[in-house]
Amino acid sequence: MTGLDQRRDDAVALPRGPLVGFAAGSLGMGVWVTVPGLLLLYFLTDVLAVTPWLAGLTLLLPKIADVLLHPWIGHRCDVEQARRGHRRRLLLAGCALPVAFAALFAVPGDLTGAAAAGWVAVLFVAGNLLFAAYQVPYLATPADLRIGYHERTRLMAFRMVVLTLGILVSGLLAPLLTGGDDATRAGYLRMAVVLAAGMLAAMAVGVVGIDRLRRTAAAPAAPHGAGGWRALAASLRDRQFRALVGAYLAMSTTTHLVLAGVPYYAEYELGRPGLTTVLVAAFVAPALLVTPAWLALARRVGKQRALLAGQAAFAAGSLVLAVGRPAGLPVLVAAVAVLGVAFAGMQLLPFSMLPDVIRAAGAQRAGTYTGVWTATEATGAALGPYAYALCLAAGGFVASSAGQTVTQSPAALDALRWGFGLLPAAVMVVAVLLQRRYTLDGSARSGTGH
Repeated sequence: MTGLDQRRDDAVALPRGPLVGFAAGSLGMGVWVTVPGLLLLYFLTDVLAVTPWLAGLTLLLPKIADVLLHPWIGHRCDVEQARRGHRRRLLLAGCALPVAFAALFAVPGDLTGAAAAGWVAVLFVAGNLLFAAYQVPYLATPADLRIGYHERTRLMAFRMVVLTLGILVSGLLAPLLTGGDDATRAGYLRMAVVLAAGMLAAMAVGVVGIDRLRRTAAAPAAPHGAGGWRALAASLRDRQFRALVGAYLAMSTTTHLVLAGVPYYAEYELGRPGLTTVLVAAFVAPALLVTPAWLALARRVGKQRALLAGQAAFAAGSLVLAVGRPAGLPVLVAAVAVLGVAFAGMQLLPFSMLPDVIRAAGAQRAGTYTGVWTATEATGAALGPYAYALCLAAGGFVASSAGQTVTQSPAALDALRWGFGLLPAAVMVVAVLLQRRYTLDGSARSGTGH
C-alpha cells in the first residue's frame, strides 16, 4: 500500500450506526465464550458427577477439532470473499449456534458420569464448529475494510464494549437462571434456552451490521492465493503473526482458566457460592468503563506498549488472589477488578493488532489468518479449564452430583486456590515474553507497515 493509499484509509471514519450493528454480533458470541467457560466444568463435576480429570478432557478434546477446522473455515471464508465479494453465507450458517448452545445443557436425566461427559463433548464439538463459522468471517471484517491503524482500534473498541456487555449479562444471569446455590439440571436447561434466544437475535443484527460496513468502506477484494495447508504454512511463517498469536494463546488460556475457577473459588475458598456473580461482575464490568481509556492509551503510546501494561497488571492481580481468604473479601474483589481492567485491554488490543498484521502481509488471506487466530482462541479456551481441572485432580478434589455435599481436603483447597492465582500469573509472564517479540506496531502506526 502506498503512502497516499494509507492516508486515504486513515481518513475513512466509519458511521456509528453500522459500528453498533457490527458490534451487536459480539453480544451473541459473548454468551458462547462466557457461559461454557464459566459453568461447564462446574456443571460436569458438581451436577453430572463427572470426575475432574474426565471433565477436563471433555472440554479439551473437542478443541483438537478446532485446530483443524478453524483454518479450513478461514480458507473457505477467503474463497467466498474472492468469488462473491462477501463472507455472508458462513455468517448465516453460524447463526445456528444458539441451537447447539441450548442442547449442550440439555443432558438427559438418566445420564451421569462418563455418559454425560460424552453428550457434552459431542454437542461442544458441534457448537464450536458453528461458532467458528460465525466468528471467522466476523473477525475478518476489519481487514476487509478500507480503514487505517486507529480506525481499526475504534472499530474493535465498539466490539469490545458490546462483547463485554454480553459477557457481563450472561455471566450474571447464567448462575441465577440455573438456580443459584440450588442449581439443577432443569435450571441449567432453562438458562440455556433463555440465553440462546438472545444469542440468535444479536447474531442476526451482527450480520446486518457487517453488510452495512461493507457498503460504507469495503476495500477491493484481493485475489485469493493458495489455500489449505499452504495458506496455513504461509501464515505461520509470518514472524509478526507468530509472536502475536503465541502471546494471545497464553492470554486466552489464562483468562479462561480464571473464568473456569470462579465458581470453585467462590464456593470453596470464600465459602459462598452466590459470590460467583460478584466475582464475575468484578471481572467483566470494568471493561465497560475502561475500554475508552485503553483506546486513548493505545493512541498515545501504541497498541504494543499498552498491551504489555495490561498483561503485567493481570499477573499482579493474580498473585493477590493466590493469598486467598486471609487477604479479605474487599481486597480479593479489588484484585479481580484489576484482572477485569487488564482483560479489557487484552481483548481490545490484540484483536485490533490482528488486522494490522493481515494488512501488512497483503490481506490476501484474511480468512486464513483469522482462522488460525480463532483456533488459537479456542485452544486457550480449552487449555484454561483443563489446566484448572488438572490442579483440582492433583489436589484430590472430589466430584459430586447436584444437591450432594462433599467436604474437600486441605490439599484440594490449596490446589483450588493456587490454580486460581499462581498459575494464571505464571502463564501471563509467558504471554509478556512472547509479546515482546512483536515489532510491527511502530511501522503499522506510522503507516509504513501497510
